[in-house]
Amino acid sequence: MPRSDRDKNRRDQVRGRKKKEVVVDLPMEDVREAVSALKKGKTILYPTDTIYGIGCDATNYDAVEEIYNIKERDSSKPLIILVDSFDMLDRYIEEVPEMAWQVLKLNKKPLTIIYDRPKAIAENLVGSDNTLGIRVTNDPVCRAIIKGLRKPIVSTSANLSGEKTPVGFIDISEKLKNRVDYILDLPLAKTKVPPSSIIKISNDGTMKILRK
Repeated sequence: MPRSDRDKNRRDQVRGRKKKEVVVDLPMEDVREAVSALKKGKTILYPTDTIYGIGCDATNYDAVEEIYNIKERDSSKPLIILVDSFDMLDRYIEEVPEMAWQVLKLNKKPLTIIYDRPKAIAENLVGSDNTLGIRVTNDPVCRAIIKGLRKPIVSTSANLSGEKTPVGFIDISEKLKNRVDYILDLPLAKTKVPPSSIIKISNDGTMKILRK
């Protein structure tokens, strides 16, 4: 079977899995403002499926650089991106390993997978080993933003490098808030959610758990 057909079958299997989504009345005006900012190469502070994060258009090199500047973070430390679907995931990785499709099919909580050979993404998001961490988000606000942008978005915790990760919006430093271009002061869909698990799945079939 050609690889494209095989991968489509895997995507269809994952897509067919029933996912429990949080039903919320989305603040679409806020979402539209966030999308407009992202399209202009701006940065946003927004609620994610785990914690509050800051992000930008993941295909915009200059915007990604600004995220590093905002966080005062060494650019050698990788950032992750969020996609809204398995189809979008497939568009930004040369070849999603079969094992990854299986893991995604079974997974029930926020999970970031580090993949080999990302493509069509800002170069300063790609690790020195040519890898990239991606999470398929099920958060309604994140999905709406990504759908509006039609591109992945960067996701990194809303804190300065070396500082404690904020638990709630009130814990985010004013210094950081003043550095981003647009703030979505919205509640998290779920509270007290731990950071996502992180695993690396290589194209040779090896898997390594980096954070449970």
